[in-house]
Amino acid sequence: MTARTLKQLIPAMQASDGAGVKIKRSLGQSQGVRLDPFLMLDAFGSDKADDYIAGFPAHPHRGFETVTYMLDGHMLHEDHLGNKGHLTSGGVQWMTAGRGIIHSEMPQQESGLMRGFQLWINLPAAEKMKEAAYVDIPAADIPLVHLTAQSFVKVIAGETVVNGDRVRGPIFGLSTEPLYLDVQLEAGQSLTLPVTAGHNAYVYPFEGEVFVEGLKVANHHGAVLSDGDSVTVSAKDKARFILLSAKPIKEPVVQYGPFVMNKPEEIEQAIRDYQAGKLTNNQQAKTIAIHKS
Repeated sequence: MTARTLKQLIPAMQASDGAGVKIKRSLGQSQGVRLDPFLMLDAFGSDKADDYIAGFPAHPHRGFETVTYMLDGHMLHEDHLGNKGHLTSGGVQWMTAGRGIIHSEMPQQESGLMRGFQLWINLPAAEKMKEAAYVDIPAADIPLVHLTAQSFVKVIAGETVVNGDRVRGPIFGLSTEPLYLDVQLEAGQSLTLPVTAGHNAYVYPFEGEVFVEGLKVANHHGAVLSDGDSVTVSAKDKARFILLSAKPIKEPVVQYGPFVMNKPEEIEQAIRDYQAGKLTNNQQAKTIAIHKS
């Protein structure tokens, strides 16, 4: 196996989104800070309601996928068609905006800890205008493999090998072949995981710090990895991180806020469609959960 090493560190920047929700943004903090096909990675987390209570009121998307992973808390998703989904602790919503969707994500709590991630994944040109679809996945449907009593690998998307067993997450078979893992290590523990050669990969510790081939990745710093077919991550103290990997699309990216296309004229069309109420193209009354395997 060829071990991946640390190629670049991206410190997350404090920012706000939606109606003032405080976040830490690593990928996507500028349009030059991306990792094909990953466009943006936001970490949100606070036990102060003022940091999240305003939520993310109705807003449009076109041309990519959004993945919301709720570590702690309760958020309601609602789209322009009246579909609703409840995201609770440990659950995931995987949404393909495709041609267009207008949705909101609003906290369903007035106090307590709300913590999680939102990831944006680009779509290839051939898929940018397909019908919108999404699936809500409760924590109980996401494989959780314990390494020890205090360490685990949670497989949200893709397939990996843990303790010699092949484990597949509920999201599988997409064109970008995403791998999305949530991993917790005990103090002094090391773990080697397979990562498909040629795919871009990223490690993001959100509790404690980790080491990739002996090089430190500090808390809320993103680590872009070199190519290879495996990665070894270790922890001196207890730590938790997400590992992302996917097949690069290798197409031009033109982004204007919530619209991600390949050409400027396609962005202009998306704006016109949104202003004219045509972004969603009168889609069916119920979006179709096409992703769950």
